[in-house]
Amino acid sequence: MTASSVRAGEADRDGSTAIGEFSDIGERNIIDDEHLGRMTLGDRRLEREDLQIFVRQSAVMFERIAGGEPAVIAAAAHTLIGSARGVGAWRVAHAAERLERAGADCSDGTLCEALAELKAASLEASAAIAARLSEPLRWASPGR
Repeated sequence: MTASSVRAGEADRDGSTAIGEFSDIGERNIIDDEHLGRMTLGDRRLEREDLQIFVRQSAVMFERIAGGEPAVIAAAAHTLIGSARGVGAWRVAHAAERLERAGADCSDGTLCEALAELKAASLEASAAIAARLSEPLRWASPGR
């Protein structure tokens, strides 16, 4: 398997299992619109609310992660996994899975790498969500 394409249930280079599907940053949606639409039954107000909740919850979880003990880090990462899956932020979910494992293993090097990956994925998702929420007409696509 290449690093540019990961599908649900397949192991990537570090042996973890990805949820959802993504490829290179230029080729994928940061938020899986189809998944989000299914989770919210196509209700645009609920989509917006879920995205806003995800951004707020991510911020709270990062506060818990900052300087937290490994068990607290693993618990906060676990919460992020569920939140990210709910809105279709697959890269965030994958990075949170890695951080959860690293927090449980208490390996400083792995923990730092996993945290950096999660921060990058979360910032990317938050920026995409902010753009989406500030431009409501942009994502009002026909057929949805």
